[in-house]
Amino acid sequence: MRGWVVLLWAALATVVLIAVGIFGTLMVSGRIELFPTPVPTAEPTPEVTPVIDQTYAVQILNATPEQGLATQLKDQVVAAGWTPESVLAGGAGSQDFPETTVFYLNPEDEAAAAGLAQVIGGAQIEQSNVYQPVDPAVKQLTIVIGLDRTAAGATPSPTP
Repeated sequence: MRGWVVLLWAALATVVLIAVGIFGTLMVSGRIELFPTPVPTAEPTPEVTPVIDQTYAVQILNATPEQGLATQLKDQVVAAGWTPESVLAGGAGSQDFPETTVFYLNPEDEAAAAGLAQVIGGAQIEQSNVYQPVDPAVKQLTIVIGLDRTAAGATPSPTP
């Protein structure tokens, strides 16, 4: 009887030593970390619900070499409900702006900028203080027409 007890203790000691050896090898090789450093998780950005708000003045700047785009876009915005007096169209200081973008000044203007971007058939929206209205009491959105709206910059639609 005493021989079986010794054999059981020897088997148990062998299993424990093997498990400790495997665990130690995994720790030394870096496959197991006892105290892992927490990985920061990215918080999802809140989705903005576009709102079409015709109380905003709209400034349209053509930043491409193609003439007449600002006037065409003005007609599209006016057809969506803005008054012709509240929409100004003109040329920009450059002719190489890559992507059409609706700029807004304050964070609370983001939903209106997203709504205007939908009205013109899609555009990027970006907060910027570059295009500030002359009168700070006026709410204004600025559309800068990019090369993506030109015949040369338009991407061809895929053929099935």
